[in-house]
Amino acid sequence: MSKKVVFSPTATRKLLVLLEYLENKWSEKVKKEFIEKLDKSILRITDFPKSCSESIEIKGLFKCVVTKQTSLFYRIKSKEIEVVTLFDTRQNPKKLKV
Repeated sequence: MSKKVVFSPTATRKLLVLLEYLENKWSEKVKKEFIEKLDKSILRITDFPKSCSESIEIKGLFKCVVTKQTSLFYRIKSKEIEVVTLFDTRQNPKKLKV
């Protein structure tokens, strides 16, 4: 049975900033392509929550690569999957705050 996916306030904020950046600096087309990839990633973790790699540093935190530049981090809860944050993989991993 698939679980519902919810975004934390941090993940929501980062997603909105990213979508605005893609539209303003690239194009509406690039933004739509990203949204399609994000939707596919969310469907995958909905159907197969443990299909992505689990963090070595933080138990119970999983990393899903959306694009080579963007990953989403999530936790599997009893009734839902919580997207904790989105992360630009070009940044220093030490900047990742969960």
